[in-house]
Amino acid sequence: MTDTSGAEPIVELTNAAFAYEGVVALDHVSMQVFPGEAVALIGPNGSGKSTLLRGLLGLLPLADGSVKVFGHQRRPGVAEGIGYLPQQESTEPNFPISLRQVVMMGRYRRIGFWRFPRAIDRLAVKEALEMTGLSARANARFGALSGGQQQRGLLARALAAKPRLLLLDEPFNGLDQPNRAALLSTLRELKMRGVAIVVTTHDLDLAREVCDKVLLLAGTQIAFGPTSTVLTLDNLQAAFGDVQVELDEHRVVIPGHDH
Repeated sequence: MTDTSGAEPIVELTNAAFAYEGVVALDHVSMQVFPGEAVALIGPNGSGKSTLLRGLLGLLPLADGSVKVFGHQRRPGVAEGIGYLPQQESTEPNFPISLRQVVMMGRYRRIGFWRFPRAIDRLAVKEALEMTGLSARANARFGALSGGQQQRGLLARALAAKPRLLLLDEPFNGLDQPNRAALLSTLRELKMRGVAIVVTTHDLDLAREVCDKVLLLAGTQIAFGPTSTVLTLDNLQAAFGDVQVELDEHRVVIPGHDH
């Protein structure tokens, strides 16, 4: 468990609710995320996990409650200091762009339009590639990389901006074991550097491996707190309804659920 004593929260939600075109999609959410802490958002499909990420990004209106990021009320628009990895992002496989160039896109907000990258930008890209274990593939065409390597490359793009808060939407979907292990290693390193992480996932073992806390959702908040106390049989059944849930001393499994 990350020591957060004396730290100010990076994210603070108090009875927050978010809506699409006036229709509330997620409500009654209260949580805090501190520097160096990872929080897993877990729940069935349509439970509000991606909604919450969009709310933190300022892409959805706040229907009730409050949302603070970096100590300030959240306003529309992607804020400086937030990195975001969406669930799916398609790239034309034959498009002539290198991995290094994709990662450099994460610096565009700092570089500005029609300006060339500076030494500090090139260094940020180099460090992001190193952190994701992709330095050796920096000059490879992005479309020629494996799906797992592309996913890590997109994470490197987010990291190039040097975020204090990283939002990840199902980053482990479809990853083979080597890419999964590499991504886990990256997340642990980010936590050590004080980055706050909020990650949506259906992989409950993953939550136990790398996340300090879990927010369990089903259109509303079911439970929030330390991973070991939230991932219980009763809480999971409350969130997943009639889907069979099994619990043993090694792992939590939700048979039949689309991971």
